[in-house]
Amino acid sequence: MHSDYEKLIRTTLIAALIVALAIAGASAGPLEGADAAYGTSDYWVRIQRSFPNGVPDAQHRFITEAQFRLGMHYYFGKGVPQNDADAVKWFRLAAEQGLDRAQFVLGKSYQNGRGVPQNYGEAEKWFRLAAEQGLAAAQLALGFLYSVGQGVPQDYGEAAKWYRLAAEQGAAGAEFDLGIQYQLGQGVPRDYAEAAKWYRLAADQGLYPAQHNLGLMYYLGLGVPKDLVTAQMWFYLAAPSYIPARKNRDILEKQMTPDQIAEAQKLAREWKLKSSTYGQGAQ
Repeated sequence: MHSDYEKLIRTTLIAALIVALAIAGASAGPLEGADAAYGTSDYWVRIQRSFPNGVPDAQHRFITEAQFRLGMHYYFGKGVPQNDADAVKWFRLAAEQGLDRAQFVLGKSYQNGRGVPQNYGEAEKWFRLAAEQGLAAAQLALGFLYSVGQGVPQDYGEAAKWYRLAAEQGAAGAEFDLGIQYQLGQGVPRDYAEAAKWYRLAADQGLYPAQHNLGLMYYLGLGVPKDLVTAQMWFYLAAPSYIPARKNRDILEKQMTPDQIAEAQKLAREWKLKSSTYGQGAQ
């Protein structure tokens, strides 16, 4: 059973990355603070606070940010005809000036072959530039490249390094992927308790694959006490949006008493009520 479980974990790695990157928004920065204050008496105070090198620095950042935002408009076809090549053109201009979010989306464009020929080496280059600036989404993406050997030699140790940096910033996808590394002993010593810890952090943010895997940990008693009720609670939470959780929910229900099922359902309802992320996948 453990062999099948490890295969399942490996397949959910891709799914979790897709979820995490799909929801990875542009991080707020000094420009957003200035935007919020525009037209108020606090505007120039915000500019001076956010851009200590003065107005020229602010002007440069505003231009770079405008290039990035224009690229996003072309990327999504918002207000302009959708055009991946034009999106990449503006992303590149902003990325070459050091904007981390532009570097990340340019890396995604190369990774997916969107607006440019697919090139994992170029994806790695731009992900790394953004990751070294501390952008969690880029750290997660770079970790993934190392985990599967795209554009770089496969290196689970490097993957774990970048996943950890993103996970320590609260990126749910990275928390999940780091949990997988500990579960399988890839790039880190196998440690079921550490795996459960990182799965829980991601599960508490509403990441469905993490909720499912945490349920499996409770079902198998790996890193946590074996607890069918708690396992089923996590399966119930993930089941509406995650097929493996639905399958395991149905399997486990056949092993539980009516009282246990009722308790698991109660715990799931209580979790939904206190969670601000339920139904959002992850935040």
